[in-house]
Amino acid sequence: MKPISHTLATTARHLEEIRKSRFLAQAAPVESPPQALAYIQAISDTTATHNCWAYRIGQDYRFNDDGEPGGTAGRPILQAIEGQGIDRVVVVVTRWYGGIKLGAGGLARAYGGTAAECLRLAERKPIVLMARLGVHCDFADLARMQARLKELGAQIEQENFDADGVTLQLRLPQDLLAEAKLRIVDISRGRSEAYPLE
Repeated sequence: MKPISHTLATTARHLEEIRKSRFLAQAAPVESPPQALAYIQAISDTTATHNCWAYRIGQDYRFNDDGEPGGTAGRPILQAIEGQGIDRVVVVVTRWYGGIKLGAGGLARAYGGTAAECLRLAERKPIVLMARLGVHCDFADLARMQARLKELGAQIEQENFDADGVTLQLRLPQDLLAEAKLRIVDISRGRSEAYPLE
């Protein structure tokens, strides 16, 4: 399995005809199993013979053969996802039967191959691991704090005002945590210090 560092930038489709059966692979970036299952339900074609699928989101994965012989559809789709080193993705391969039986090996090659080609052609984007920080700052430092942390890609999830200033909950790229902590100390002239939020 390749190291995972990418997901899809947008949805992707790939259609193949294999021995008179049509195989349509559709893939989408997803953040959670419920989101993956909702996508599967939304794009499954009830007039098709089978809608087989797989998803991987971090350590979570599932696959389904949708009536094809066990191990001939869902698992090859999952293997295509893993073989491409993609995470946070769902792939549905819809089959319209064309009258020629493919056999177990042929089915596995058709489902896995269509899924792999769909993912190979898809536009990708790197997965940025995010972390959360909390910080309390004086009112006087708030505007500079917001502007300087935004330069690092920090998003303010919450602001809580009290008599002494403001508590910010931040979400930012994990590899910029050390830089953000230094900036916070610098902006506040040592009066504020960031702390990790789980």
